[in-house]
Amino acid sequence: MATVFSRIAAGEIPSYKIAEDDRFYAFLDINPRKRGHTLVIPKQEVDYLFDLDEGNLGDLFRFAQRVAKAIKQVVPCNRVGVAVLGLEVPHAHIHLIPIEAEGDMNFSRPVYKMSAEQMQQLAQMISDKFE
Repeated sequence: MATVFSRIAAGEIPSYKIAEDDRFYAFLDINPRKRGHTLVIPKQEVDYLFDLDEGNLGDLFRFAQRVAKAIKQVVPCNRVGVAVLGLEVPHAHIHLIPIEAEGDMNFSRPVYKMSAEQMQQLAQMISDKFE
């Protein structure tokens, strides 16, 4: 059975898409810790990030780098933090979170509230900067 992330990448479940190519997909987290919190996934259904072969793992991080650069152009921040937790969904993924301080990466923080319209606008703004 396909994971929720596979279903998002396939278009079966709606998402706030940032970027996509034939192997990877990036979209806004619907429970963001900060404005601009984005998830980057391989389309290949793999539970654990480090089970990806070396080439795909490297390419995933290169794709994530391009997404992070787009996020930083749109969301004011000191850096775009990177987290790999992978326990909540059995599909490899990278969290990209605009941060001002290390505490911004705390996943026990309350969810950052945004309307669907704000999420869509933000996704489009970041997508427009994706190269």
